[in-house]
Amino acid sequence: MSPGDYGTKAVPSYIAAEAETTPLPKITVPEPAPPASPPRKLGDLPMRVVYKVVAVAAGVAVLGAGAAVVLLNRDDPDTMAAAPRQSAVVGLPSAVSASSASSAAAPAAGAAATPGLSPLSSPLSSPAVSPAASVAASPDAVDPALAAALKDPRVPALPKADRRLRDLPGRAAATRGLVKDRRSGVALPRFAKGWALATPTPFASRQLLPRVKGASYRGMLVSCPVPIPEQETLRDTAFLAARWTLNHHPSGATITWTASQPMKAGKRKGWLLGYTVHYTLKGEKRVSAAALALVDVPEKKPAVVFVTIPDSQKKRWRDINTVMSSVRAL
Repeated sequence: MSPGDYGTKAVPSYIAAEAETTPLPKITVPEPAPPASPPRKLGDLPMRVVYKVVAVAAGVAVLGAGAAVVLLNRDDPDTMAAAPRQSAVVGLPSAVSASSASSAAAPAAGAAATPGLSPLSSPLSSPAVSPAASVAASPDAVDPALAAALKDPRVPALPKADRRLRDLPGRAAATRGLVKDRRSGVALPRFAKGWALATPTPFASRQLLPRVKGASYRGMLVSCPVPIPEQETLRDTAFLAARWTLNHHPSGATITWTASQPMKAGKRKGWLLGYTVHYTLKGEKRVSAAALALVDVPEKKPAVVFVTIPDSQKKRWRDINTVMSSVRAL
């Protein structure tokens, strides 16, 4: 047996200790990757997130419905008129219903605005209003002078229907030509008897009846440019002018209407008012017959022709008809 060949015998420990050994390879165990987060379920989300999602979805649905209402109903007056009635049927106040509809339709109106509406308005919340309704709903829009006259207890509102000036009693005086008031732009009859021309100030023309013994008030016929603020219509301007004539009647005088009608002053339009003036003199109730013609004068303020005759001179009342039928624009 050769040296180092021990056969199947056990190798002595001291020999095994001295034998060469091969170093073991280093084994590295890789760390496992963290498992992917499983998808969250609705029950795992915080409630505030759920509420936000629901609110956004509801908002989108409302906006879509509002846009559809605006696009479908923008040219359908029957649908627009029926909207307030629908809110009443379901028991909601119409103001609340209109407000909600306006809020819902506002974004859609911003994207495709309906002509004639404010971006903050909707067809349901902005119905058309007639000028008459606007004035009734907004008294501040009325001229202050007219608003004051409508509240004046001395002057009742004009008759709603036209009322023609009737023939007054008495015998009309003769006339001779016309008084041409170029300052006012009108011509009126000049009476030949009974009446006398007088200093016009503060008017543009003036004629007077003679004084009656024991009476401090006498008949007067004058013309001038309208001395009050001009209104939208000849009728309203004439109404204010008639109120102004109370300044030339005894204190405390009041009016009752006898006529209110459109008139022609030559080729120009006008408005005629007839009225009775009531007042008290020396404790006695008295009246005057009066009339006023307001004439539309080109390129000037309207002209006023005003005549008043007290009952102490009632034989001259028919002259009022002569004046009103003879007024002409120059």
